[in-house]
Amino acid sequence: MADETSSKAPSNWTEQPAGDVADAVVGSMTAGGIDHLFFTSGSEIGFYQEATEKAKAQGRKTLNLITVPLEHVSLNAALGFAAVTGRPAATAAHVDCGTQHYGGAVHTAWRSGLPVIMTAGSPPTAYPGSIRGARNGVHLWSQQQWDQNSIVRQYVKWDKKLEYQDNPGLMMSRAIQVATSEPAGPVYISFPQEIALLPLNGTRYPTVAQLGVARPAAPDPEGIKEIVDHLLKAKNPMFVAIGAGRNDKAVPAMIELCELAGVPVVASGHGGYLTIPMTHPLYQRNMMLLKEADMVVTFEAEVPWLPGMNEPPQNAYIAAIDHDPIRGRIPNYDFSANNRVTADPVLGMKALTAELKSRMTDGDKKNAADRSERWAKHSKEAWAKLEADAKSRGTKNPIDPIWVSYQLGQILDDNCIVFDETLATPKLRDYLHISKPRSYFKQNGSSGGWTPGAALGAKFGAPDRDIISVCGDGFYMFGTPGPALWAAAHYKKPFMAVVYVNRSYSTGTLAVSDKYPDSFAKKAGYPGGYFDPPIDFAKEAEACGAYGENVRDPAEVGPALKRGLAQIRAGKPAVIAVWLPRLGQKD
Repeated sequence: MADETSSKAPSNWTEQPAGDVADAVVGSMTAGGIDHLFFTSGSEIGFYQEATEKAKAQGRKTLNLITVPLEHVSLNAALGFAAVTGRPAATAAHVDCGTQHYGGAVHTAWRSGLPVIMTAGSPPTAYPGSIRGARNGVHLWSQQQWDQNSIVRQYVKWDKKLEYQDNPGLMMSRAIQVATSEPAGPVYISFPQEIALLPLNGTRYPTVAQLGVARPAAPDPEGIKEIVDHLLKAKNPMFVAIGAGRNDKAVPAMIELCELAGVPVVASGHGGYLTIPMTHPLYQRNMMLLKEADMVVTFEAEVPWLPGMNEPPQNAYIAAIDHDPIRGRIPNYDFSANNRVTADPVLGMKALTAELKSRMTDGDKKNAADRSERWAKHSKEAWAKLEADAKSRGTKNPIDPIWVSYQLGQILDDNCIVFDETLATPKLRDYLHISKPRSYFKQNGSSGGWTPGAALGAKFGAPDRDIISVCGDGFYMFGTPGPALWAAAHYKKPFMAVVYVNRSYSTGTLAVSDKYPDSFAKKAGYPGGYFDPPIDFAKEAEACGAYGENVRDPAEVGPALKRGLAQIRAGKPAVIAVWLPRLGQKD
């Protein structure tokens, strides 16, 4: 493998010194801009430990290997790191078992639009004693699967099982190239044990830069012109931007476009990244406003509205600007649009801005200014109502979830990054005032348990920022927070987890009554809908080396959150668990 690969490879490719396949894999990762590997131990992936330490001993740049005691947390951590940095991160899992432990985080990765390199070991099939790394334990026969990669194949952009004839450095560069080219997303590569340990007498491979990451797609000029034609005639146009904020350049581009056109950005109910400051007067928290629009332009919005609930009128003009405007990997996608433009959303915003500047008359500018003034007034009045409502709930006991959200909004400052995995009831996004790019992330998928791991990874990517995860107790437990808190304490990468403790599954209470109005399950007390009494999340946090606090007094919500912030700023992870009413029935 090595001699032929080295001798035939182009001379300008990166040269890897003598070693083994694992050294080339790690070298290619490092050359490709990956510096964090979230690692869960497995016998056949110990090559990562050896290769990284060897590189350090030889004075070469290499990966930071971060021990995370569960693969589900490690994959979410890689997503959190990629979210705040815009750079890829990698994970390592133990054969098929560890791959399955990635669990629902695989779904989250697929829907996130973030570049992550999922790797796993694979059991050797070489006969015992025949080659280094051959079978040497009874368990290695039972670890074999027909196709280990198929476990995640429908959730990744690309997958590969490394084989004897492959150039390992090239294959890793290829994995990073696919993951980081838009639409970005996860890839998966597995390494049979005996292949990872094959000796190399030196090899060459292209870096990701030499392979080339695809440039963002520019919008079709005619498509942009058509959108502007309608924008100049529209009375009540609106924008929806969900995924565009993955790119931090989206925020200034959106501000310029919105202010020029006098168009509000309406928050969607599904997922999202910050695309306009929540403090901007053109930011509108009420997604029901879309029902009043005569024109809507969406920017990377997988689910821009809920049909039948807050969708625009049927005669409204709809345009979608997206890396994948038809969402071809969703089997049933029934959102209609008059104009779908395949383009990088930021380039789409800039193209619309340029076209508007070249065509706006004095009358158009006055219309835009009038709209801006109207929406600024609307935003101010809407906030006043939200604030008054929250304050009216400030003495309720059990604590009202909206009171908790309001207190979070009052306490968090511009140094904070928020990972939001709340559902509709707490209305958290309504009460936040976040303005910096890459400072707010909401789960784009539907697999609960994202935030503990994501917050951990984010702290590695943004060590000087305060990282806050917010979710309900059901999702918090799904997130297996123990390994995340342990890693945060061990590596001194603290985050604060705020847990809304209602001891209820909305799926097993409110959703049941929604489907069965005269519900026998409700009359019986929703068996299966509660986990009451809950885990003591404060004590669990303390067991992991973190600060923990349970809050039952509404007057203590704000002070407790401040205590949690003080703890993470002093270097210790914190969990603030706030006791709320149960869903569906009284306590």
